[in-house]
Amino acid sequence: MKLLLRFDSRTVTEPVLSKTTLKTGALINILRASVGARRGEILIEVDDEKAKEVENILKEEGVEVIELLEAVQKDDEKCVHCGACVSICPTEAISFNGEKRVIVNAEKCVHCGACVKVCPTKALSLPL
Repeated sequence: MKLLLRFDSRTVTEPVLSKTTLKTGALINILRASVGARRGEILIEVDDEKAKEVENILKEEGVEVIELLEAVQKDDEKCVHCGACVSICPTEAISFNGEKRVIVNAEKCVHCGACVKVCPTKALSLPL
């Protein structure tokens, strides 16, 4: 399961991921991180069976936790299947199918937003 973590000025300076790993025994994979002195945002992936426990402990530590269920969204009416998003996707979550149409693999998507920025028709968007 993918969880988006948002840290405020207090929690950004605490080792909350380390504490959570020690308390739960869960392996936490960091997919994307942007952390500064006053706030931060980290996208993590956790085994589904440990996700709720991890989520609860992070919330107890003061971290805002958002469960990400969906990948980048594609508006089929706007998409012209040009492939700009395919070439920029760092995880190969966006590709062409056998019919040369753009498809999204939700399992691979890390919500980086690179594809959204390069889409010339604004056919892509991030949920939230």
